[in-house]
Amino acid sequence: MKYVFGPVPSRRLGRSLGVDPVPLKTCNWNCVYCQLGRSRPVVNERANYYPPEEIVAEVRAALARHAPGQVDWLTFVGSGEPLLHEKLGWMLREVKAMTDVPIALITNGSLLYLPEVRKEVAVVDAVLPTLDAGSAEVYRQIDRPHADATFERLVEGLVTFSREYRGRLWVETMLVSGMNDGEEALRDIAARIREIKPDEVHINLPTRPPAEAWLEPPDDESLMRAIGIFEEVAPVKAVYPLVDNSINLSAYDSPVDAVVGIISRHPLREEEVLEALDRWAPSDVKEALSELESGGRAQVVVRHGTRFWTAAPSFFPEASGPV
Repeated sequence: MKYVFGPVPSRRLGRSLGVDPVPLKTCNWNCVYCQLGRSRPVVNERANYYPPEEIVAEVRAALARHAPGQVDWLTFVGSGEPLLHEKLGWMLREVKAMTDVPIALITNGSLLYLPEVRKEVAVVDAVLPTLDAGSAEVYRQIDRPHADATFERLVEGLVTFSREYRGRLWVETMLVSGMNDGEEALRDIAARIREIKPDEVHINLPTRPPAEAWLEPPDDESLMRAIGIFEEVAPVKAVYPLVDNSINLSAYDSPVDAVVGIISRHPLREEEVLEALDRWAPSDVKEALSELESGGRAQVVVRHGTRFWTAAPSFFPEASGPV
Protein backbone atom coordinates (compact mmCIF):
# COMPACT_ATOMS: atom_id res chain seq x y z
CA MET A 1 0.00 0.00 0.00
CA LYS A 2 1.19 3.51 -0.77
CA TYR A 3 -0.53 5.67 1.85
CA VAL A 4 -1.66 3.29 4.62
CA PHE A 5 0.71 1.30 6.84
CA GLY A 6 0.54 -1.03 9.81
CA PRO A 7 -1.07 -1.53 12.17
CA VAL A 8 1.98 -0.50 14.17
CA PRO A 9 2.18 -0.57 17.97
CA SER A 10 1.68 2.93 19.33
CA ARG A 11 2.72 4.00 22.78
CA ARG A 12 -0.51 5.97 23.08
CA LEU A 13 -2.95 4.49 20.58
CA GLY A 14 -2.52 0.72 20.82
CA ARG A 15 -2.68 -0.93 17.39
CA SER A 16 -2.62 2.06 15.09
CA LEU A 17 -3.38 1.87 11.37
CA GLY A 18 -1.41 4.78 9.95
CA VAL A 19 -2.53 7.06 7.12
CA ASP A 20 0.17 9.19 5.49
CA PRO A 21 -1.26 12.01 3.32
CA VAL A 22 1.96 13.84 2.37
CA PRO A 23 5.33 12.93 0.78
CA LEU A 24 8.38 12.26 2.92
CA LYS A 25 9.53 15.35 4.85
CA THR A 26 6.88 17.69 3.46
CA CYS A 27 6.96 19.77 6.60
CA ASN A 28 7.01 23.34 7.89
CA TRP A 29 9.29 22.34 10.78
CA ASN A 30 12.81 20.92 10.71
CA CYS A 31 13.01 19.42 14.20
CA VAL A 32 16.39 18.45 15.58
CA TYR A 33 14.90 15.19 16.87
CA CYS A 34 12.90 14.12 13.81
CA GLN A 35 13.19 10.38 13.21
CA LEU A 36 12.84 10.96 9.46
CA GLY A 37 15.83 13.27 9.13
CA ARG A 38 16.03 16.91 8.12
CA SER A 39 13.38 18.76 6.10
CA ARG A 40 14.88 19.92 2.81
CA PRO A 41 13.36 22.39 2.08
CA VAL A 42 11.01 23.50 4.84
CA VAL A 43 7.62 24.23 3.22
CA ASN A 44 4.51 25.96 4.54
CA GLU A 45 2.13 25.78 1.60
CA ARG A 46 -1.03 23.68 1.73
CA ALA A 47 -1.44 21.69 -1.47
CA ASN A 48 -3.07 18.58 -2.93
CA TYR A 49 0.09 16.51 -2.46
CA TYR A 50 -1.50 13.08 -3.03
CA PRO A 51 -4.90 12.25 -4.61
CA PRO A 52 -7.33 12.27 -1.67
CA GLU A 53 -9.65 9.76 -3.37
CA GLU A 54 -6.81 7.23 -3.58
CA ILE A 55 -5.95 7.70 0.09
CA VAL A 56 -9.56 7.16 1.20
CA ALA A 57 -9.90 4.10 -1.05
CA GLU A 58 -6.75 2.63 0.48
CA VAL A 59 -8.08 3.21 4.00
CA ARG A 60 -11.30 1.41 3.06
CA ALA A 61 -9.35 -1.54 1.64
CA ALA A 62 -7.06 -1.72 4.68
CA LEU A 63 -9.98 -1.74 7.10
CA ALA A 64 -11.65 -4.52 5.12
CA ARG A 65 -8.61 -6.75 5.69
CA HIS A 66 -8.80 -6.49 9.47
CA ALA A 67 -11.42 -8.05 11.69
CA PRO A 68 -13.20 -5.92 14.32
CA GLY A 69 -10.89 -5.29 17.24
CA GLN A 70 -7.65 -5.67 15.27
CA VAL A 71 -7.28 -1.90 14.82
CA ASP A 72 -7.60 0.38 17.86
CA TRP A 73 -7.14 3.72 16.09
CA LEU A 74 -6.88 5.12 12.60
CA THR A 75 -4.08 7.66 12.80
CA PHE A 76 -3.42 10.39 10.26
CA VAL A 77 0.29 10.91 10.81
CA GLY A 78 2.37 12.18 7.95
CA SER A 79 5.94 11.46 7.06
CA GLY A 80 5.71 15.23 7.05
CA GLU A 81 3.01 17.55 8.44
CA PRO A 82 -0.48 16.19 7.58
CA LEU A 83 -2.19 19.59 7.92
CA LEU A 84 -0.29 20.70 4.81
CA HIS A 85 -2.60 18.55 2.65
CA GLU A 86 -5.31 20.95 1.55
CA LYS A 87 -7.90 18.15 1.26
CA LEU A 88 -7.26 16.71 4.72
CA GLY A 89 -10.66 17.83 5.98
CA TRP A 90 -12.47 16.00 3.17
CA MET A 91 -10.45 12.84 3.83
CA LEU A 92 -11.16 12.94 7.56
CA ARG A 93 -14.92 13.28 6.95
CA GLU A 94 -14.93 10.45 4.41
CA VAL A 95 -13.05 8.09 6.71
CA LYS A 96 -15.18 9.07 9.70
CA ALA A 97 -18.29 8.09 7.73
CA MET A 98 -16.96 4.62 6.84
CA THR A 99 -15.87 3.28 10.23
CA ASP A 100 -16.49 3.28 13.97
CA VAL A 101 -12.75 3.01 14.63
CA PRO A 102 -11.72 6.26 16.36
CA ILE A 103 -9.56 8.65 14.36
CA ALA A 104 -6.49 10.44 15.69
CA LEU A 105 -4.45 13.21 14.11
CA ILE A 106 -0.78 13.64 15.01
CA THR A 107 0.31 17.13 13.96
CA ASN A 108 2.74 19.84 14.95
CA GLY A 109 -0.31 22.11 15.28
CA SER A 110 1.31 25.04 13.53
CA LEU A 111 -1.65 25.64 11.18
CA LEU A 112 -4.38 25.49 13.84
CA TYR A 113 -4.35 29.28 14.00
CA LEU A 114 -6.36 29.13 10.73
CA PRO A 115 -10.15 28.88 11.35
CA GLU A 116 -10.68 26.67 8.29
CA VAL A 117 -8.06 24.18 9.51
CA ARG A 118 -9.61 24.02 12.98
CA LYS A 119 -12.97 23.27 11.36
CA GLU A 120 -11.47 20.44 9.26
CA VAL A 121 -9.80 18.84 12.27
CA ALA A 122 -12.83 19.08 14.57
CA VAL A 123 -14.30 15.80 13.26
CA VAL A 124 -11.57 13.52 14.66
CA ASP A 125 -11.66 11.84 18.06
CA ALA A 126 -8.21 12.88 19.28
CA VAL A 127 -5.67 15.50 18.23
CA LEU A 128 -2.04 15.25 19.34
CA PRO A 129 -0.25 18.56 18.64
CA THR A 130 3.33 19.38 19.59
CA LEU A 131 4.59 21.89 22.14
CA ASP A 132 8.34 21.51 22.63
CA ALA A 133 9.02 25.01 23.91
CA GLY A 134 7.58 27.75 26.06
CA SER A 135 9.42 30.59 24.33
CA ALA A 136 10.06 31.68 20.77
CA GLU A 137 13.83 31.27 21.20
CA VAL A 138 13.70 27.64 22.29
CA TYR A 139 11.03 26.92 19.67
CA ARG A 140 13.38 28.14 16.93
CA GLN A 141 16.25 26.08 18.35
CA ILE A 142 14.38 22.77 18.60
CA ASP A 143 11.65 22.86 15.95
CA ARG A 144 13.46 25.11 13.45
CA PRO A 145 10.22 26.23 11.79
CA HIS A 146 9.43 27.95 8.50
CA ALA A 147 9.64 31.71 8.94
CA ASP A 148 5.84 32.04 8.71
CA ALA A 149 5.21 29.34 11.33
CA THR A 150 5.87 31.58 14.31
CA PHE A 151 5.68 30.64 17.97
CA GLU A 152 2.96 33.20 18.54
CA ARG A 153 0.79 31.60 15.84
CA LEU A 154 1.43 28.14 17.26
CA VAL A 155 0.29 29.06 20.76
CA GLU A 156 -2.61 31.15 19.48
CA GLY A 157 -3.84 28.23 17.40
CA LEU A 158 -3.54 25.70 20.23
CA VAL A 159 -5.35 27.93 22.73
CA THR A 160 -8.19 28.72 20.32
CA PHE A 161 -8.50 25.12 19.16
CA SER A 162 -8.69 23.90 22.76
CA ARG A 163 -11.61 26.22 23.43
CA GLU A 164 -13.53 25.01 20.38
CA TYR A 165 -12.65 21.31 20.18
CA ARG A 166 -14.87 18.64 21.74
CA GLY A 167 -12.58 15.63 21.30
CA ARG A 168 -9.50 14.60 23.25
CA LEU A 169 -6.60 17.05 23.10
CA TRP A 170 -3.27 15.47 24.05
CA VAL A 171 -0.34 17.88 23.80
CA GLU A 172 3.05 16.23 23.13
CA THR A 173 6.40 17.50 24.35
CA MET A 174 9.65 15.97 23.16
CA LEU A 175 12.39 16.41 25.75
CA VAL A 176 15.88 17.13 24.41
CA SER A 177 18.89 17.19 26.72
CA GLY A 178 20.30 20.67 27.23
CA MET A 179 17.58 22.39 25.21
CA ASN A 180 14.21 22.14 26.98
CA ASP A 181 14.79 19.90 30.01
CA GLY A 182 16.05 22.54 32.47
CA GLU A 183 13.74 24.00 35.10
CA GLU A 184 13.34 27.41 33.44
CA ALA A 185 12.51 25.92 30.03
CA LEU A 186 10.09 23.41 31.57
CA ARG A 187 8.28 26.11 33.56
CA ASP A 188 7.95 28.18 30.38
CA ILE A 189 6.33 25.19 28.66
CA ALA A 190 4.07 24.62 31.68
CA ALA A 191 2.88 28.22 31.49
CA ARG A 192 1.79 27.66 27.88
CA ILE A 193 0.14 24.36 28.79
CA ARG A 194 -1.85 26.21 31.44
CA GLU A 195 -3.14 28.54 28.69
CA ILE A 196 -3.97 25.70 26.31
CA LYS A 197 -5.72 23.48 28.89
CA PRO A 198 -5.24 20.09 27.15
CA ASP A 199 -6.79 16.89 28.47
CA GLU A 200 -3.32 15.37 28.85
CA VAL A 201 0.34 16.16 28.26
CA HIS A 202 2.42 13.37 26.75
CA ILE A 203 6.15 13.53 27.43
CA ASN A 204 8.17 11.89 24.67
CA LEU A 205 11.82 10.91 24.49
CA PRO A 206 13.89 10.65 21.27
CA THR A 207 14.13 6.84 21.08
CA ARG A 208 14.31 6.73 17.26
CA PRO A 209 17.26 8.05 15.22
CA PRO A 210 17.24 11.86 15.61
CA ALA A 211 18.00 14.06 12.62
CA GLU A 212 21.03 15.50 14.38
CA ALA A 213 23.81 13.19 15.53
CA TRP A 214 24.69 15.42 18.50
CA LEU A 215 21.24 15.15 20.10
CA GLU A 216 20.97 13.35 23.43
CA PRO A 217 17.86 12.22 25.34
CA PRO A 218 17.38 13.66 28.84
CA ASP A 219 18.48 11.74 31.90
CA ASP A 220 16.07 10.29 34.45
CA GLU A 221 16.37 13.32 36.72
CA SER A 222 15.31 15.66 33.91
CA LEU A 223 12.39 13.41 33.00
CA MET A 224 11.13 13.34 36.58
CA ARG A 225 11.57 17.12 36.79
CA ALA A 226 9.42 17.54 33.69
CA ILE A 227 6.72 15.24 35.03
CA GLY A 228 6.60 17.11 38.33
CA ILE A 229 6.39 20.57 36.74
CA PHE A 230 3.84 19.62 34.09
CA GLU A 231 1.63 17.83 36.63
CA GLU A 232 1.07 21.18 38.29
CA VAL A 233 -0.97 22.30 35.27
CA ALA A 234 -2.34 19.17 33.50
CA PRO A 235 -2.52 15.36 33.72
CA VAL A 236 0.76 13.89 32.47
CA LYS A 237 1.59 10.66 30.68
CA ALA A 238 5.27 9.84 30.34
CA VAL A 239 5.61 7.86 27.12
CA TYR A 240 8.14 5.05 27.26
CA PRO A 241 9.22 2.63 24.50
CA LEU A 242 6.96 -0.36 24.00
CA VAL A 243 7.94 -3.80 25.14
CA ASP A 244 5.87 -5.35 22.33
CA ASN A 245 7.24 -4.02 19.05
CA SER A 246 5.23 -6.35 16.80
CA ILE A 247 4.32 -4.72 13.49
CA ASN A 248 1.67 -6.05 11.15
CA LEU A 249 3.12 -6.56 7.67
CA SER A 250 0.35 -8.82 6.33
CA ALA A 251 -0.48 -6.34 3.55
CA TYR A 252 2.87 -6.95 1.86
CA ASP A 253 3.86 -9.85 -0.40
CA SER A 254 7.64 -9.40 -0.19
CA PRO A 255 10.00 -8.54 2.67
CA VAL A 256 11.53 -5.73 0.61
CA ASP A 257 8.18 -3.96 0.11
CA ALA A 258 7.27 -4.62 3.75
CA VAL A 259 10.36 -2.90 5.11
CA VAL A 260 10.11 0.07 2.74
CA GLY A 261 6.41 0.49 3.56
CA ILE A 262 7.16 0.90 7.26
CA ILE A 263 10.51 2.68 7.49
CA SER A 264 9.36 5.54 5.27
CA ARG A 265 7.27 6.67 8.25
CA HIS A 266 8.60 4.68 11.19
CA PRO A 267 12.36 3.90 11.33
CA LEU A 268 13.12 0.56 12.97
CA ARG A 269 15.99 -0.79 15.00
CA GLU A 270 17.64 -3.68 13.20
CA GLU A 271 16.26 -6.20 15.70
CA GLU A 272 12.75 -4.83 15.09
CA VAL A 273 13.19 -5.34 11.35
CA LEU A 274 14.20 -8.97 11.87
CA GLU A 275 11.29 -9.57 14.25
CA ALA A 276 8.79 -7.95 11.89
CA LEU A 277 9.99 -10.15 9.01
CA ASP A 278 9.81 -13.44 10.90
CA ARG A 279 7.13 -14.90 8.60
CA TRP A 280 9.74 -15.07 5.82
CA ALA A 281 12.63 -17.54 5.76
CA PRO A 282 15.90 -16.20 7.28
CA SER A 283 17.68 -16.57 3.94
CA ASP A 284 14.98 -14.48 2.22
CA VAL A 285 15.24 -11.82 4.92
CA LYS A 286 19.03 -11.64 4.60
CA GLU A 287 18.74 -11.32 0.83
CA ALA A 288 16.03 -8.65 1.17
CA LEU A 289 18.07 -6.48 3.54
CA SER A 290 21.08 -6.72 1.28
CA GLU A 291 18.94 -5.74 -1.70
CA LEU A 292 17.43 -2.80 0.21
CA GLU A 293 20.77 -1.28 1.13
CA SER A 294 22.65 -1.98 -2.10
CA GLY A 295 19.69 -0.97 -4.26
CA GLY A 296 19.29 2.41 -2.58
CA ARG A 297 15.77 1.78 -1.23
CA ALA A 298 16.82 2.02 2.42
CA GLN A 299 19.72 3.20 4.54
CA VAL A 300 21.18 2.29 7.91
CA VAL A 301 21.67 5.16 10.38
CA VAL A 302 23.71 4.60 13.54
CA ARG A 303 22.79 6.57 16.64
CA HIS A 304 24.48 5.93 20.01
CA GLY A 305 25.67 2.53 18.83
CA THR A 306 22.24 1.36 17.60
CA ARG A 307 21.58 0.52 13.94
CA PHE A 308 18.31 1.90 12.55
CA TRP A 309 16.81 1.14 9.15
CA THR A 310 15.20 4.20 7.59
CA ALA A 311 14.06 5.53 4.22
CA ALA A 312 16.76 6.06 1.59
CA PRO A 313 15.77 9.68 0.80
CA SER A 314 15.91 10.74 4.46
CA PHE A 315 18.80 13.09 5.22
CA PHE A 316 20.77 12.38 8.41
CA PRO A 317 23.91 14.56 8.51
CA GLU A 318 26.67 13.36 10.78
CA ALA A 319 27.13 16.80 12.32
CA SER A 320 29.13 17.12 15.53
CA GLY A 321 27.25 20.10 16.90
CA PRO A 322 24.02 22.14 16.57
CA VAL A 323 23.17 23.44 13.11
